[in-house]
Amino acid sequence: MKNFFNKVKSKIGGAPEDDYMIPQEEDEGYVEISPTSSASSAGSKVIVRPFMLTDFADTKPILDSLREGYTIALVNIKPLKDKDLVELKRSINKLKKTCDAIDGDIAGFGEDWITICPSFAQIHREAPEEVYQGSPQPTSRDTNNFETY
Repeated sequence: MKNFFNKVKSKIGGAPEDDYMIPQEEDEGYVEISPTSSASSAGSKVIVRPFMLTDFADTKPILDSLREGYTIALVNIKPLKDKDLVELKRSINKLKKTCDAIDGDIAGFGEDWITICPSFAQIHREAPEEVYQGSPQPTSRDTNNFETY
């Protein structure tokens, strides 16, 4: 079996070297693998990325980055909101459908921003509090500017 690995090694990368672990005949077929790998940690970082929505065509880069699975998108919708409300609604519906397809979460905060995150993250929303009839108290909608889309 050692000769087989040496032949494969010589065909692929030149002469066999002794610094590689080649199993002996009496081994049980186990191979040691180092616990740290530089290739596995290269693409696993989460990216929080801002986007600006100026027309419907700007939704494609947002959708592409969300489909990759490691991007949390912060989208400024003010330019499209000021320009064309029909296009804004169309863009948000497209973003919502993709968000549902990837099992993500989408919410608006303030008047001009929406946040979209993939399935590994969730946007915090406070439960609505009961309104007391005696004195008007602020509800969670008054203190929390997140809107559900």
